[in-house]
Amino acid sequence: MRLPDTFEDQQRRWTDAQSTAAWGEPTKVQFACGVQPLGPTTLPCFTVDGVDWVVDDSEAPIYRITTYGREPAAQLILDYDAVSSSGPVSALSRLITKRFDTTAKCVAPTETQP
Repeated sequence: MRLPDTFEDQQRRWTDAQSTAAWGEPTKVQFACGVQPLGPTTLPCFTVDGVDWVVDDSEAPIYRITTYGREPAAQLILDYDAVSSSGPVSALSRLITKRFDTTAKCVAPTETQP
């Protein structure tokens, strides 16, 4: 997967860990592929370019954004004070939709069965 060289003004740096990438010094954006897929959740979910992303902002301004319904799952961890989520999520969605199969979709709470 060809990852971007920059996100906003954060330059990509090389990591020693397989299937990971990082941007910024110190790190402002981290990406990992092959993380454990999420199960059902009540966290917010949004769709970008056909890819569902679940947002965990419980440690804001550090956001954990994980694909939903894709195998393998991918995850972004970003410092929202330094980088907005729109650039990384959009760029990575275009790559993910080409490479990973969809196994599930996010649904609204009103669409679930009791």
